Amino acid sequence: MEKISIGIIGAGRIGRLHAENIIHIPQVRIKTISDIFAENAMEWAAQIGIENVVTDYEAILNDPEIDAVFICSPTDTHVPIILQAAEKGKHIFCEKPISFSIEETEAALAAVEKAGVHLQVGFNRRFDRNFLKIHETIKNGVIGEPHIVRITSRDPEPPPVEYIKNSGGLFFDMSIHDFDMARYVTGSEVIEVYAHGANLIDPAIGQVGDIDTAVTTLKFKNGAIAVIDNSRKAVYGYDQRVEVFGSKGCITVENDRPTSAEISTEAGVFRDKLKHFFLERYKDAYISETYAFIDSILNSTPLRCTGNDGYQAEKIANAAKQSFAEGRPVKMNLETVKQ
Repeated sequence: MEKISIGIIGAGRIGRLHAENIIHIPQVRIKTISDIFAENAMEWAAQIGIENVVTDYEAILNDPEIDAVFICSPTDTHVPIILQAAEKGKHIFCEKPISFSIEETEAALAAVEKAGVHLQVGFNRRFDRNFLKIHETIKNGVIGEPHIVRITSRDPEPPPVEYIKNSGGLFFDMSIHDFDMARYVTGSEVIEVYAHGANLIDPAIGQVGDIDTAVTTLKFKNGAIAVIDNSRKAVYGYDQRVEVFGSKGCITVENDRPTSAEISTEAGVFRDKLKHFFLERYKDAYISETYAFIDSILNSTPLRCTGNDGYQAEKIANAAKQSFAEGRPVKMNLETVKQ
């Protein structure tokens, strides 16, 4: 296959981001974009050279010319679309999480396995050059066996409460990236989860049944321990740091800034503020994950973020939610799925 045709389902912020990245890949064309508010996307789509914008995503799934789909619609639509796309033989890129239900995710992955199509889950941080360096360093044994993992992930400001209502909560919407990162850098599965949380930023978040601050401890099969801290509001910017301490050393990734310049004067020492949010911080990672997905289709290269990776992160998020609700550690089922 020399060139593939793509359909994008969902023309919100992430759908548009993917489209604007894909149009620069020579081996790919975006044939159709669907969105329930198609009229709002038409002008933007025309500006980037996409003529076909529809309301019904099934027009994409029923098009024999389309080889793969990007699912960028709300989470509660992911599984139905995956089931239909797999049945139609389409390769699938799906934003995280696959679903809020372990059973629904298992059904989706079974359909993907049966159809023999590719499914990549959108954990874009795996494709960040800094975190990839941590993964490769540990895999190559440079710092020995991982003992302690520290992950800090703090947003610059909380999303609107209307968004939070349908987000699945902090553990599924935000921490799930860090749960995946912890698995990615340790190369091991989680056996126990213990989560603490609070409302320290906005009482309205608590009124809709969620938290805005959390610390989660993970225990791994290989003996490593991870501590993850999350906040919906870091007033100084998008705070993204990872440290892995091992038997032979330690590796640390600090925050990205617009420049690495440091200015020292009588008044003090100054550096650029942190990048504001994920679209800036992970711009290159989004591009890399798209290229990796296309490469898996064109050249049958192994997926770097599989359906099972999405499944395991969801199980951790579910256990964290249960742990917080019940105030106790939760043991994990280590079952994996084929994909």
